[in-house]
Amino acid sequence: IGVIDSGVGGLTVAKQIMKLLPEETIYYIGDTARCPYGPRSRKEVREFTWQMAEALRDMGVKMLVIACNTATAVALHSLQKHMPFPVLGVINAGARAAIKKTKTHEIVVLATEGTVKSGAYEEAVLSLSTSSRVIPLACPTFVPLVESGEYRSDFATQLIAEGLEPLRDERFDTVILGCTHYPILQKQIEAAVGPNVTVLSSAEETAYDVDHYLTYNHELATNQAPQHKFFATGSVPIFRSIAEDWLELGELHIEKIQLPYKK
Repeated sequence: IGVIDSGVGGLTVAKQIMKLLPEETIYYIGDTARCPYGPRSRKEVREFTWQMAEALRDMGVKMLVIACNTATAVALHSLQKHMPFPVLGVINAGARAAIKKTKTHEIVVLATEGTVKSGAYEEAVLSLSTSSRVIPLACPTFVPLVESGEYRSDFATQLIAEGLEPLRDERFDTVILGCTHYPILQKQIEAAVGPNVTVLSSAEETAYDVDHYLTYNHELATNQAPQHKFFATGSVPIFRSIAEDWLELGELHIEKIQLPYKK
């Protein structure tokens, strides 16, 4: 299963897929050299996402998960149309998880600037529940915080509280972490919004989508020891320290990759 992200954030999705489908092998590409995608133009994001998808196509994956909300908003439909395997995104999964949880139908979406501008979450939530209200908030400092590896520090707690300040006068009972980097900050976000708010990511629901697709099409791996491979366009040591901390799988097979990829 191919998994792509602007950086390390998609590891939150990869972790859930590994947990649910422990015999599947994951090939993961994190475009850490060009992260974050949120402030980039749609054209750039589409181009970078296609480069990662083509690299994984050439490595022979059987399906692709775009584990990046910004990339899902911009490139999902074109990849679904042109790739020779199924392509799943994370936005519909996140919206579905929120509708299942919310009681007041007041839903906050924390996301990158690109995802907020796209309106993709509003569209996805309202397609499931017309009575819901979506309150989008761009949190541009969160992705660099995770990519730097500083996410357990006191500075992180302070930065998160400042980023969520605009929500102080809003009423809501559910928060969608609309960027796959944000679950790495979930505990601090939960502390900032308080105990009466459910904070959820799309990772678990996305893993269920992968499971349903592979089960339905009789493509699940069986009796296999997974041979996960991770690729980063930027620093391998920084990627390694975050990936090994987050996935808790011991030493990982990580390589540097150049994009566009040449076989």
